[in-house]
Amino acid sequence: MTVLPASNLLAGESSPYLRQHADNPVNWRPWSAASLAEAKELQRPILLSVGYAACHWCHVMAHESFEDDAVAAVMNRLFVNIKVDREERPDIDQIYMAALTAMGEQGGWPLTMFLTPDARPFWGGTYFPREARYGRPGFIQVLEAVARTWEERRSELDRSASALSDHVRARLAPPADGPLFGEGAFRDYAKAIHSSIDPAKGGLRGAPKFPNAPMMNVLRLSWLLDGEASHRDAVVHSLRNMLAGGIYDHLGGGLCRYSTDDSWLVPHFEKMLYDNAQLIDLAGWAYAETGDELFRVRIEETMGWLSREMLVPGGGFASSLDADSEGEEGRFYLWTEAEIADVLGRADADRFLSSYQVTAPANWEGDPVLHRLAAKDFGPADDDPAVRAMKSRLLEARERRVRPARDDKVLVDWNGMTISALARAGRQFGRNDWIDLAANAFRFVTESADGERLPHSISPNRRLFPGLASDYAAMIGAAVSLCEATGDQIHVDRAWEWMAALDRWHADEAATGYYLTASDAADVPMRIRGDVDEATPSATSLVLEAMTRLAMLTSDATLHERVLAAADAACRRIASQRYGQAGILHAAEIARRPRKLIVVEGPDTGLVSVANRFPDRARTDIVYAGGRSDAGRITLPDGSTIDLSTPGAWLCMGQTCLPPVRAAAELNALLRRPG
Repeated sequence: MTVLPASNLLAGESSPYLRQHADNPVNWRPWSAASLAEAKELQRPILLSVGYAACHWCHVMAHESFEDDAVAAVMNRLFVNIKVDREERPDIDQIYMAALTAMGEQGGWPLTMFLTPDARPFWGGTYFPREARYGRPGFIQVLEAVARTWEERRSELDRSASALSDHVRARLAPPADGPLFGEGAFRDYAKAIHSSIDPAKGGLRGAPKFPNAPMMNVLRLSWLLDGEASHRDAVVHSLRNMLAGGIYDHLGGGLCRYSTDDSWLVPHFEKMLYDNAQLIDLAGWAYAETGDELFRVRIEETMGWLSREMLVPGGGFASSLDADSEGEEGRFYLWTEAEIADVLGRADADRFLSSYQVTAPANWEGDPVLHRLAAKDFGPADDDPAVRAMKSRLLEARERRVRPARDDKVLVDWNGMTISALARAGRQFGRNDWIDLAANAFRFVTESADGERLPHSISPNRRLFPGLASDYAAMIGAAVSLCEATGDQIHVDRAWEWMAALDRWHADEAATGYYLTASDAADVPMRIRGDVDEATPSATSLVLEAMTRLAMLTSDATLHERVLAAADAACRRIASQRYGQAGILHAAEIARRPRKLIVVEGPDTGLVSVANRFPDRARTDIVYAGGRSDAGRITLPDGSTIDLSTPGAWLCMGQTCLPPVRAAAELNALLRRPG
């Protein structure tokens, strides 16, 4: 008999999100082989609830329903109840979110799905209120209706579940039978994104407004490779507006998840590690392009937030900060003019509010949102020492408030993305302390591995194995970025170890791509590819980009041929995909048109510092110390050789290398020129 105790089993879980629900009267189980076996034993449908620690509406549903004895009694009587942290188990989340959208429903969290005892989905939704409102039925009504339908129409539901599962499998692990990836596909997609940009406010038109980093990266690459100036301008414009709006934390640094309006004003206040890793990358590029000090200031502020609020003991980075505190979304971050005056005094408050504003938009129930959206000149005021001092005083006062909860689990893929961003920013701004932060996080993750195997999630009392393809890809990318920043070849060795593990545990049967889940993952209902972008680039895109960068760094032609084949297969798989293709198209174009910069540095040439000032994820940088007569020679991608005794810089695009430049000013001009 595999029936588990009739009690809540979440107290011993490592996930802070699961432990948030450990005191619920619901008999929650974690996702596990034992929980699935119990459902089969009882022949009882599964109620699957998926969320994450920083999710506001997850908290709302928990307070209304999961903490309610009457609701819990119905759940316990009718279902096997399984709770999943989507950040720990993105593979499970993606399967059932795809099922929900296949039903014609809009996705989101909390995800509430009803499954057959063998874990096939047959119906679901997102948030359900305790009582009927918002045009939604009450949750007890839903539970009883689903259970009644299961008893009365089981064979019909079984057929529906099988068809839905087949659809999800075809969507998330499709064959590579689409059209060939043509040279125009990337350009066409970039144009399509650009046509959807809000010309006034930046970002995609409408509300809510998300940072949409994968799409912004496509536009950025379109400028870097093809010189589409309007695409560059759209990204810069979008960044300027979001970094002045309420979605950005102007006191503590860091970007919130999204804005609920179309003006970047009212945020959904959760703060995610991955959003800010991607922000640092985009803002660094924007600063190199424009010289606008706004971007430098926002990077410095976000770095301050990362090091102050997100570091865990040992050097890794926590996953997120909650949207709520004291039971209210945004309470920690909101200010009235009177509160600002209490902290700063009337005169300084007036000066501060000439640069910043607090606005309570229509239908907003909380205190006003601090922002800079109406300011004509964003940069200088933020860099003004007096204004910075005022912000510091307000931040100090804010720190005395009840803080939002922090999800302390260290996710390997999100940390890999952050390490890469820190390493690039450290090079760009000459901040060795940022590179040190990256190196410490890299060491934290490396020391958490079990031989060649990476975990996906690291908590003080548990490491969650096996890792996902995204974990290996992000850490390979991190290793390459750290090698670029430090020259330490140990990072290259690590990258090859993880590449071998990725091949061993995640490669498909045809050796043309990778599955998100490992071949020995025992509790997944189906193996999926990980082709679809979410707020982060897809796992497949991370793999393609990491393989390309490792191939360029090590001049490994065989690996580059492999990534081209994998990119072709991935592009064929997404040919009919309606959304979420940006990451793969971006990574495939980097693989197809890789850029490599070889710098032979000499005394006082300044070539390396110029290269560092122009960060480019589509370019891999290799630095050699020149100036010695016995330095030897190396071979360039075009087959020619260069003498390492003579300083210079060679920019290669694919197998074509431009003539060398010898002076910093020449390299500056070369790297500023697209194409």
